[in-house]
Amino acid sequence: MKVSKWLFSVLLVGSFPGAWAAEQNVPTESTLHVSADASLKSQLPADILKRGYIIAGTNPNTPPTTFYKEDNRTLAGREIDIMNAVGERLGIPVQWRDTGGFDNIIPGLKSGRYDVALSNINATKQRLTQVDFIGYYNASRLGIITRKDANVKPFTSLLDVCGKPVGAGAGTTQLTRLDEASKACEAAGKDAIKTAVFPDRPAGVQAVVSGRVPMFFGPYEGLIYQVSQVPVLALSGQIQVDDAPVSVALAKDSPLEPAVQSALNSLIKDGSYQKILDKWSIGFGAVTAAKRNQDIFQ
Repeated sequence: MKVSKWLFSVLLVGSFPGAWAAEQNVPTESTLHVSADASLKSQLPADILKRGYIIAGTNPNTPPTTFYKEDNRTLAGREIDIMNAVGERLGIPVQWRDTGGFDNIIPGLKSGRYDVALSNINATKQRLTQVDFIGYYNASRLGIITRKDANVKPFTSLLDVCGKPVGAGAGTTQLTRLDEASKACEAAGKDAIKTAVFPDRPAGVQAVVSGRVPMFFGPYEGLIYQVSQVPVLALSGQIQVDDAPVSVALAKDSPLEPAVQSALNSLIKDGSYQKILDKWSIGFGAVTAAKRNQDIFQ
């Protein structure tokens, strides 16, 4: 079997977003359904109740986060399951939009195009100046993949890649991590990390497979999934960081925040949340409470 065929279902599904960017209600598939709670529905803002649905934006990237299924039309993944369950618990449907790129998410929230956005978005204090956050997934475990035939000895520190080319996705916190590590390399008298920026994770993973870059740095849960699907890949680095959780992003001071936060905490309390994460084999990232804004960083 050729590498290109291995990549078709794992990577190519993440390269179609532009084709569907104009879709006005991208269909989704959920792995778990939950019951509604009328007391939580009462927290929804009047304008959303009148409209009858919540608009969620995402940049479909890679399994198991958010991705297009093999029909290249239906969205699935952890974030689809989580937000659809939030909607069900609130008694209101969620309509999904493909943002056509990660960089379109914050502008889309600020303009009111989306009510919420989920796209493996780490809450950061800098981003908090532009949008609000409700944390729901601990993504402090990061990974670095290589080709198996590179025979890279497993490592747990970015200082082990000083002087080497390492890829990361555009606009991600992984780029910041590489920049900080590169400065540490130079301070230790070593060569700087040669960072290669890719438009998204699938492009970076494909670059490793083809040999254009020896390593790619990204979220552990996404990379370990692709390692399980693409035989030539290996997870060589496991990097533990102290990041704020991946979060649901909303416009500043959105009146929808209390309802979403309450629904998330309800799902955590009754075990539905854990079932969703376990379905995608990423239960290790479960949080015990969905915190909001500044509380996230405490």
